[in-house]
Amino acid sequence: MTIQTAHEFSLTRTAMKAELLDAETELELAYAWRDRRDEAALHRLITAYMRLAISMAAKFKRYGAPMNDLIQEAGLGLMKAADKFDPDRGVRFSTYAVWWIKASIQDHVMRNWSMVRTGSTSSQKSLFFNMRRVQARLEREASASGEILDRYQLRQMISTEIGVPLQDVEMMEGRLSGSDYSLNATQSAEDEGRQWIDALVDESAQAAETVENRHDTEQLRNWLLTAMQSLNERERFIVRERKLRDQPRTLESLGDELKLSKERVRQLEAAAFTKMRRSLENQSSEVFHFLM
Repeated sequence: MTIQTAHEFSLTRTAMKAELLDAETELELAYAWRDRRDEAALHRLITAYMRLAISMAAKFKRYGAPMNDLIQEAGLGLMKAADKFDPDRGVRFSTYAVWWIKASIQDHVMRNWSMVRTGSTSSQKSLFFNMRRVQARLEREASASGEILDRYQLRQMISTEIGVPLQDVEMMEGRLSGSDYSLNATQSAEDEGRQWIDALVDESAQAAETVENRHDTEQLRNWLLTAMQSLNERERFIVRERKLRDQPRTLESLGDELKLSKERVRQLEAAAFTKMRRSLENQSSEVFHFLM
């Protein structure tokens, strides 16, 4: 017997020995926890219904999750139920707890089914846990009546049966069709050890492209610095504030600082660009469009 199996057996044996609560005792414990936060009452209530949690966890073993993890999630759901249970509603705690236990286990199964998140909406949950069962039943019924269903017809019938959009059925069918594969796994025996990761396209810039872009950027920077030298100090200030800042300043704000009218600043800016254009054209006709 493995350590995990022994632990599961121990948990199950402990749960089966727990007391069975009658409705009156259950109600007293629920009030004690809700009104006085009596931890002893909470512990007794949870222990009594841990067998229910374990029983529900066992139903999800077919999804491949370790039983210990399922039991732990079932226990968390049971504690959430105890914390939110309202004894004044006249419902047995076991009836209320079933929903929380099931929800907690389902969330865990879906989170761990695949590295790619399967989904968490109500329609996706319904599909995940019911699609295979509904599909098998529909196929049996079609076979019994001599009907042959194509994939599209079957998806439509599943969509109608479960009450979810057709596109959700198509998405979930793809997610459940196979398990995850490592990118370091070999593609096939014929590929001489070629791994799937080798087939991924590298979308980053290649070395030659990076060097070329860096060279072009540096060349353009030098051209612009030379063009700026053709301006006087006031013109350089206007160009820097209007074109080289992350948040360009307005003509009006520059006019207030320079004690000039808005129109005069616009004229100086236009004159500065004309000087720079001439300087750039003299250096290289290829860089003219970068300034505008």
